[in-house]
This record gives sequence, C-alpha cells and structure tokens, in this order.
Amino acid sequence: MHSPHDPYVRVRGAREHNLKGVDVDIPRDVLTVFTGVSGSGKSSLAFGTVYAEAQRRYFESVAPYARRLIHQVGAPKVGEITGLPPAVSLQQRRSAPTSRSSVGTVTNLSNSLRMLYSRAGDYPPGAERLDSDSFSPNTAAGACPECHGLGQVHRTTEELLVPDPTLSIRDGAIAAWPGAWQGKNLRDILDALGYDVGRPWRDLPAEQRQWILFTDEQPVVTVHPVRDADRIQRPYQGTYMSARRYVMKTFADSKSPTLRAKAERFLAAAPCPGCGGSRLRPQALAVTFAGRTIAELAALPLVELADLLDGGASETARVLTGDLTSRIAPVVELGLGYLSLDRATPTLSAGELQRLRLATQLRSGLFGVVYVLDEPSAGLHPADTEALLRVLARLKAAGNTVFVVEHHLDVMRGADWLVDVGPRAGEHGGEVLHSGPVAQLASVAESATARFLFDDTPAAVRQVRPPRRQLVVGPVTRHNLRGVTARFPLGVFTAVTGVSGSGKSTLIGEITEDLPGVGRLVSVDQKPIGRTPRSNLATYTGLFDVVRKAFAATDEARALGYGVGRFSFNVAGGRCETCQGEGFVSVELLFLPSTYAPCPDCGGARYNPETLQVTYRGLDIAQILDLTVESAADFFADLPAVARSLGALLDVGLGYLRLGQPATELSGGEAQRIKLASELQRGRRGHTLYLLDEPTTGLHPADVEVLMRRLHDLVDAGHTVVVVEHDMSVVAGADWVLDLGPGGGDAGGRIVATGPPAEVARAKGSATAPYLARAMP
Repeated sequence: MHSPHDPYVRVRGAREHNLKGVDVDIPRDVLTVFTGVSGSGKSSLAFGTVYAEAQRRYFESVAPYARRLIHQVGAPKVGEITGLPPAVSLQQRRSAPTSRSSVGTVTNLSNSLRMLYSRAGDYPPGAERLDSDSFSPNTAAGACPECHGLGQVHRTTEELLVPDPTLSIRDGAIAAWPGAWQGKNLRDILDALGYDVGRPWRDLPAEQRQWILFTDEQPVVTVHPVRDADRIQRPYQGTYMSARRYVMKTFADSKSPTLRAKAERFLAAAPCPGCGGSRLRPQALAVTFAGRTIAELAALPLVELADLLDGGASETARVLTGDLTSRIAPVVELGLGYLSLDRATPTLSAGELQRLRLATQLRSGLFGVVYVLDEPSAGLHPADTEALLRVLARLKAAGNTVFVVEHHLDVMRGADWLVDVGPRAGEHGGEVLHSGPVAQLASVAESATARFLFDDTPAAVRQVRPPRRQLVVGPVTRHNLRGVTARFPLGVFTAVTGVSGSGKSTLIGEITEDLPGVGRLVSVDQKPIGRTPRSNLATYTGLFDVVRKAFAATDEARALGYGVGRFSFNVAGGRCETCQGEGFVSVELLFLPSTYAPCPDCGGARYNPETLQVTYRGLDIAQILDLTVESAADFFADLPAVARSLGALLDVGLGYLRLGQPATELSGGEAQRIKLASELQRGRRGHTLYLLDEPTTGLHPADVEVLMRRLHDLVDAGHTVVVVEHDMSVVAGADWVLDLGPGGGDAGGRIVATGPPAEVARAKGSATAPYLARAMP
C-alpha cells in the first residue's frame, strides 16, 4: 500500500483505447511531457485515463443533485491509480463559441472591469450607482435595447432589394421576394391594390416604391388570380407583406440555413445607431473611468489597457485596478497583448484560446493539482514557445503537477520527465517505451521521438524550385492588414510565417479562385468532417459506398435479396432499429443527466442480426467498420477504388484510425488530413492551388515527414502548395517564405521578409529569422 504522500502518480493496467495494460509511475510536482507518434495512445493515457479517473473521483464526492449539472466522464479502463491529486484539464476544445463570447468573458477580465466601473467609476451628477451587471451587454440590465447587446443592426436598402430597376414587378424586379407561388401571390396582391406591376420599377413614383418595399402595413385584399384558362379560379383573401418585412422575418425566424443565407444577401450590417456599436445602454455609457467609457477601455489592446490602469484616486480603485493589471500580465506574457477584451472568441485560433485559458489558470492560485494540457504549443511561433515554457514552470513552482501532451521538441527538451508512448500508432502502439528523465530516452532504440530529439545530423540540402509565374493578392485592408500586397510564386511550395496575430490567416483567406493564375483552389482547414457520430472516415471519403456494393454483390446477399441500401446504418432495413444505426442508446436516469451506453440489441454493431449474416471474405459489415485503415488496406488490396482511398489515408499518416471512427472523435489535425486524403485520391486535371492552415498541428515529427513528402509530391506534379506554418523544419524545406510581422495585432500586418528560406533566415527585424536560421541545413 502506497502512503498518501506518495511522490508518484502510479498507473496500473491501463487499457483505454489502444493501451495494452500499461503500468507507469510519473513523479508529482514536476513538468512531464507525454509524447509519441499520432495515435500511439499518449492522449488515452494522459486524458482518457489519468484525467478521467481524477474527474470520476471528484464526481463520487459530489452530491447527486449537483452531479446532474456537470458533464459526466465515464470510468476509464484501468486497474488502479494511486497518488492522484485533483486534476484540471485544458484541452483544445473544438466547440464553436458564440458571438457573445469574447476575450473578456473567457479570461473573466470583463467581470473585473465591470466591477471597477460599478464601484469606482465617475457617475454623472444625480445618477444612481449601477451594479456590475448593468455594464454587461449580455444581460437584460446592460444590453442596448435597440440591438439587444449585439452592437449591430441589419438594415436593407432599395438598391439591395431591387438590383435591376429596369425590370417590372411582374418580371421579378423585387429580387428579395420568394419564388414560386408565394412570390406570385405577393405580385397578384399588389395588382389588386392598384399598383402597375407591368411598368419598369424605375418608372414608378418614389412614394409607391417606398411603400411597396418598406411599409409596415399589412392590408388584406380580395385577389382574383389570372391563371390558365382551363383551371377554375377562385378568389381568395391575400395579405400583403413588404419586401423589407419579408426579408427581416425570414432572417430572424427561418429554421432553414438556405433561406436565412438568401435573406442575408439583401441585408447590410451597420453599427447600431442607439449605442454606436458599444452594445450597452446609455446609462452604462454615461459612467467613465480615467475619462473613458467601459466600451472604449474594452476596445484597447491589453498592453495599452494595463498602462492606463495605473491605480486611481480612491482606495477601492487602487485595489480593483491592481487586480486587473495582475490578471492581464500572464495574458501579455503568453504573447497575447495585442488582443482587446471585446475581441469575439470565434475570431481567435485554437492556440490563442487555449493560452487565454492557461493565463486564467495562472491567476487561480490553485496548488497541489494536476494540470493536463493538450498541445499548448499548437499555433505558437517559436518566439512564443519560450514564454509558454516560463508559464508552465510557474504553474509547477506554485506546487502543481503539470502533464503536457506535446509534439514540440523544445517543450520536450524543457521537461523534467518524459513519457514516450509507441512504438507506432493504433494497434502497433499503446506501450510505454520510456518513463524517466529526457536524456535517458536516447538509449531507447524503438522510440520514434528519440531520433528527432537527439539526432544532430543536418538535414539534406534541398534544391529550391524556380517559380513559373506569380499570383498577386491585394492590396488587402482587413483586420490588422493595411493595404498589403503579397506575391505568391506558382508551381512551388510556399510557407507563410509570423508570430501569432501577425495576419497570416487573414492574408491567405484573400486567395480565391477568381484571381488570375489560381485555376482550381483546394482549401484544407481543420473544421470537423461531420458534427454527428453518423459521419465517419468511411462515409466521408466515399470508400464505404464501394464496400457496400461489394457486400450486395455476394451470393448470400443476392439469395436474400439484399441491395446496397441494406448495408447502410443510416436507413431503415439493415440497421438495428433499437439504436437507429447509432450503435449506442441514450439512457435516461432519474435525477441524473442521460448517459450513452452500447445498444443492448446490437452491442454497438449498428446492424440487425439478419444483415450481419452476410459476410465478405469472412467478415461482416460491422467488422469491416472496425478495421483500421492499415488492416483494411491489406484486406481490400484487390478492390482498386477502396485501395486508392485507403492508400491516400496511409500517405498522410492515418493508418491507425478505424474505418468507422465517428467524426466527433477526430482531432482538428486528423480532420484536416482526412480532407487532404480525400482530395489526393481524386484524379487531378490542370493546375491546383492547395491552401493549408498549419497542417502539422498535432503531428509528431515522424508524421510531419510523411505529410511533407506528400505535399512536395503535389508540387513536383505541377501544382502549388501554400501553408501557414510555425514548424521551422517545414519552413526550411520550402521553396519560398513570406514572413509577416514584426509583432501581433497593431504591431503586425506587414510583410517583413520574402524570398527563399536561406534569404529570410538572414532578414533583419524578422521574429522568424533567428529560429529559421537554426533549422537550416
């Protein structure tokens, strides 16, 4: 029995996902990095086992009533874990934050600022003191009544509603109106009201045009429709609705994304006239601090805000400003000083969002806990990685244990302890190869990590390809880019670099198929390939269609009269009806949140027993979905259409994923590589420009090598590849580099250096140059 003061977290018999009964001891109060190739099982050990068990123990101690309010984590498959303190997880959540979420709400800095205005603000004479909620645009007490706290109103104009004034109403001048019967109905009502629907729009009197488009009246008239002579026409009562009213109603109430998108084309967003875009009521905007409103302070970059808050006249003000500046300090230290409190969360990258959460934890004052972090270096420029290591060291110095799942070599080198999982991915992984000090990994022959961490042999010098033509983008004025014109060479591999917030994603977002020289454009992002478990690897790549045809062509299926549809888990017939083909059912628990359990009838197979009778080379359809890409590639070697899809997935290093792996279980990096593989399996005709935003995110250096070979093959085949990238080994192997900066936010947005990697590595004033120079062969 271990003492309660055991200095180690001891894991015994971990079998979560692909872990093979892992036993490992990890010291407490140090910085431990979990590493290994993608899919090796390191996240299963750090998050799926250690963090999940800490959460489970916490829930056991919580009252049942409170438990139902918290998202439950299932018990992990593990023998036992001893010496485990409470845990805090900082994962790269992929959920889409709402437009009301901002930097201020994520970091809780908005709460402190509102408190400052409530308690220490300068109020107009005679005004009553407001509580802090009155300074929030997200509460009824603070939101501007005109725009409901959104800061924008949607308006429409005659030019938007009637793009071609030479047409008559009968010929469709009012483009915003619905088509088919509903549009004809509105035209017939106007005719019945006495308007000339056959006259060109521009020839109608101005007051008539104004009424038709903008009236709020809804007159009811008797309409005598004029239609085909052979049909009986009955008069009916028709209600008129102006074009503006129809568009606003559709935009506000329609559940159809298509209809909403169509309505949005006829609307222009403008700052709310009531609050000027500040989102707040006039009473809140009348209160100032240091001569400025709360909206003006929230719009300042955090660096400037910290300078402005240098105390105050009263003791209350000094206490509150001191608290605010101490909360801002870690955010600035993590390289995010260019952000403002009112910056909307959806406009932040996953890396920026995770670092904001990390900065918030630094101020929490917790000690004696385990922090489990998921690739905090994702989306970080090498210059910012050093600040990240300092922050992790501070969390450790405060008396905490820090577990980091990471691929970045500099973070590994900065660790006190390294847990290397492998040797490869999926069923070929799931073993702990090394658990100990970093230097001792050098002697572990089967470790893929050791080769990159300790191998000093310089990379081979690659011949830079000459560009064929140039693609000119710009001038671009958006976010922090001010009239920037960039030239991208075609037929080569280009890397776009720069510190976080320098404008990289904004710049490549301006590359469209309309630009001369682009040809076909393929943009591969990290958005999920599907939002439900019904979408998976096999369905997304299209290979499942071929597999279902192969099953339908078997003698058994023909004898039973089963067609291709029988082998789909999305339609009635072949699927298990108890779980509707999901493989699991929602279990309603009294006083507790519903939980998911494997379907009691099919056991998670998704199909009914009759369908599972049919086999293809000894495997039923559910067993096929359970194969990994690697196993399936051998199994389907003689089916060219399936083999091509699987070969493309192997080429981008995804051999460890199961064919039926739900889209909801995939990381952003995996989703991006599945999209790339789907693209690679297509026959390519003519020039294609591939645009990738940080394709190496979440990849071990060994997997980066595999991916880069495929991307360079595309360029050798005559295509163009443009990547936004922070991995200097990738940048060093590019033909052309475009470096933005020199800083983030207002200090960025300019092209600092451009040229082959060797030239950019020598550029003065570039934050990237010194790190690129180190990676050059």
